[in-house]
Amino acid sequence: MQVIHNYIGGKFVPPGGGNYIDNYAPATGEIFGKIPDSDEKDIANAVAAATAAFPAWASLPLEQRHDILRAVSDGILQNLDRLAEAETLDSGKTIFASRTVDIPRAALNFKFFATALLHFASESHQMPGALSYTLRQPLGVVGCISPWNLPLYLFTWKIAPALAAGNCVVGKPSEITPLTACLLGEICNAAGMPPGVLNIVHGLGPKAGEAIVRHPQVKAVSFTGSTRAGAEIARIAAPMFKKLSLELGGKNPNLIFADCDYDKMLETTVRSSFSNQGQICLCGSRIYVEKTIFEKFKKDFVERVKAMKVGDPMHPDSRLGAVVSKPHFEKILSYIELAKQEGGSILCGGEVVELPGKLSGGWYIAPTVIEGLTLQCRTNQEEIFGPVVTIEPFDSDDEALALANGVSYGLSATVWTNNLSRAQRFAAELQAGIVWVNCWLLRDLRTPFGGVKQSGVGREGGWEAMRFFTETKNVTIAG
Repeated sequence: MQVIHNYIGGKFVPPGGGNYIDNYAPATGEIFGKIPDSDEKDIANAVAAATAAFPAWASLPLEQRHDILRAVSDGILQNLDRLAEAETLDSGKTIFASRTVDIPRAALNFKFFATALLHFASESHQMPGALSYTLRQPLGVVGCISPWNLPLYLFTWKIAPALAAGNCVVGKPSEITPLTACLLGEICNAAGMPPGVLNIVHGLGPKAGEAIVRHPQVKAVSFTGSTRAGAEIARIAAPMFKKLSLELGGKNPNLIFADCDYDKMLETTVRSSFSNQGQICLCGSRIYVEKTIFEKFKKDFVERVKAMKVGDPMHPDSRLGAVVSKPHFEKILSYIELAKQEGGSILCGGEVVELPGKLSGGWYIAPTVIEGLTLQCRTNQEEIFGPVVTIEPFDSDDEALALANGVSYGLSATVWTNNLSRAQRFAAELQAGIVWVNCWLLRDLRTPFGGVKQSGVGREGGWEAMRFFTETKNVTIAG
């Protein structure tokens, strides 16, 4: 039984109330650990530690701050196998994904922002008889609340720029996937990070997460998660005039035109539909295909999906593992049943996968393709966040655009076409924060990341993240 503790002031401490939450292994459905059920007192202790550490961290020479963050990056890579195994145990994702995507990206997040802090600059403007310039100063204590689908990847995506900008952090990882965040505390200590600069408190969103948002000394909150939770955070934080960055849900369209590079499109569409069991906010869950190639695509796509095997997440050859929790497992299955009620045809998948032996109690769902649903149905309007996609044909560019924009979300969109004019039109008119043309999940850390409509507020990545975690002050000096 693995029992983890909060990381506050550079030390691992039990929750003040002495209460713990069961931690389940998705691959087996069994309890394998306990995590703190923290409350507002634990958050208050973390904020106090961060507040005490802030003056020294904010005034630390940039090169020293850089060196510490680079050491954290190096420490993540040095512990890659240990972190990857913990991530897979905790989340049910495949060890292949943990080793090749999640943990390397977490290291890169620290490396990127360690370098960025050395080059972060502000503007100056010469005026007649005066100089006007801008200061970008750290906010103080900030809150970072991250989700369960890419646990260390997205936790570090928030923490690294916050620390690079000179802030101290109170972070809360998802209570469903806490292990790698706990290990990050060990790595930070080994890297020489001063106590209190990063504090990690485990617990439930409505208790520990809300306490972070409500605390008056937390100046900004960066959150990734559901639109429902984001709305609640905004409701609490807005009257307190906190800075907010909210990366929320998605119901992303994948638009496929007849003039695309068909083989490349097909291979990528399988990946963009089912990577991490479809539990990535950027997965293309609504696939729209030009009618002239729809039947060919349907045949080829379903054939490819049927060939995908759900297996033991710890096996190096597995590419599909377990979904993250029993409630999420049941939610996904309920949407598959809903799709049938709404008139959808299940072309493949749609059922529970039962694995042998110790894996028999795990939460496995076959990758599922559904046809015959209208845009207005709930299956096409609501975020499922699992290995489920819908496919439908379209006749014209205008129809494809209307279908793509016809939901309340606007995180990402993918367009497959070799028509440059069409690509430029769709890039401009798609209601999404990110548009990929003839690719998917091709990310440059320098670029802004975020969505529109109910997919969120604000942008992460590159200078956008550094600007979010700083306060802008204009100074004008007359000669």
